[in-house]
Amino acid sequence: MTEPSRTVEVERKYDAESETPLPRWDALPGVDTVSTGEVRALDARYFDTADGALSRAGVALRRRTGGPDEGWHVKGPRQGDGRLELGWPLTEGDELPAAVAETVSEWTTAPLTPLARIENDRTAYLLTGPDGVVAEFVDDRVRATDVRQGVQREWREWEMELGPAAPADDEGRAAFFDAVERAVQAAGGHESASGSKLARALGF
Repeated sequence: MTEPSRTVEVERKYDAESETPLPRWDALPGVDTVSTGEVRALDARYFDTADGALSRAGVALRRRTGGPDEGWHVKGPRQGDGRLELGWPLTEGDELPAAVAETVSEWTTAPLTPLARIENDRTAYLLTGPDGVVAEFVDDRVRATDVRQGVQREWREWEMELGPAAPADDEGRAAFFDAVERAVQAAGGHESASGSKLARALGF
């Protein structure tokens, strides 16, 4: 079995209106530089069984093009403050690679069919400090299609995901995200109404 990449995502999501200005990050602990925004065009296709076995288990399976981590991804159930994401290289077409199928078999071996398509115009910013990347902030303008219901939705959201130089302790992380929330609220954003893009694409 091909060994996947492994990333533990610790992030927060926020909603913003189309014209809401970006937050200012001057007061974030440990951050002294914000990079110029990098534009990425992302196109993700999500899959599940007919009865939603993966969704019920808190798992998401997607094939995404665009961005530095394009490929096949399996996001596992949330564990504490994080979520393990496994990644494999991109393949031609939507046929599930054997290594990905083997991983997904932990939750289901039933046939998988398209669930949703999420297209995302993303602008990504790296927030760095003396020891490296503290976090990545992304400004997402999302167009989503619930493939099974034929429903389209659009929205804008922000994400702040911790990086390698982020605080490792719970107290430090809490202080960092508290400062993020204050900056988001000052700009006019607010806590996300949905836990994930996939859930929102499906109307949850």
